[in-house]
Amino acid sequence: MLLTGPAGLTALNTAYDDGRALPGFVAYNLETVQGIVAAAEAAPAHPVLIQAGAGPFRHAGRDPLMRLALDAARSSPARLGVHLDHGRDLDEITACLEAGYTSVMIDGSHLPFADNISLTREAVRRARDHGAWVEAELGALAGDEDVSTNATAVGAPMTDPAQAAEFVAETGVDALAVAVGNVHGFTAHPVRLDLTRLSAIREAVPVPLVLHGASGLAEDQLLGALKRGVAKINVNAELRRACLRAVQDELPTALPGSDVVSVWRAGRDAVTEAASRIITQLN
Repeated sequence: MLLTGPAGLTALNTAYDDGRALPGFVAYNLETVQGIVAAAEAAPAHPVLIQAGAGPFRHAGRDPLMRLALDAARSSPARLGVHLDHGRDLDEITACLEAGYTSVMIDGSHLPFADNISLTREAVRRARDHGAWVEAELGALAGDEDVSTNATAVGAPMTDPAQAAEFVAETGVDALAVAVGNVHGFTAHPVRLDLTRLSAIREAVPVPLVLHGASGLAEDQLLGALKRGVAKINVNAELRRACLRAVQDELPTALPGSDVVSVWRAGRDAVTEAASRIITQLN
């Protein structure tokens, strides 16, 4: 069941009010979409976002992956949103909205502050015409969204609470992704969030917060974020690792008979298992 119109934003705001978080799982292909949907169907009370976004589009193609994610969500009994992750191009934003995406992220975090506001404001205007909600980002996260690079947050600009308040007021955005020591991908050393800064952002900003780079985050850090207004958590590297390890384990058995189906099945099932565990954590 696709969370269209007000239902998608209601799911986000309800999670915020309850101290929970919507999981945003990044999908790259048929098997990762199926794995995410299966996890959502095993926990029907909890909404889940399929994030078929800019990075995966480079692999699978935008239109095929959009259709795949939307068809899977519409045909499932689970409560599913389909979300554009890290969109930087307004034409891409519009294409996803017209296809039926329930939410989009406009990522102007690489731009000067005024330009980020301008870009985000236009994305919000377009999304309103399609009944979708909008996430934006303020601050910069180290690392690659699609490949773990052992990144570090040292030296990366974090989100300023006062600036965040101005940004939300000027753009009308529905959710704000923040930089508080989080990084994309797994790291050699445990990530420690600046929870004091996160608390200050929550006090300054009247919308739910979003945490990118949550794979591998210690449970106390994750729970600390939920208590401080984070109502959407992005998970990518954790699913990628689970999928690849399952494929690696299956290959010795599959190679003699060229059994690609068993390999794809193993990867898909591993995604389901990892996603199911995270859904439980966030709720």
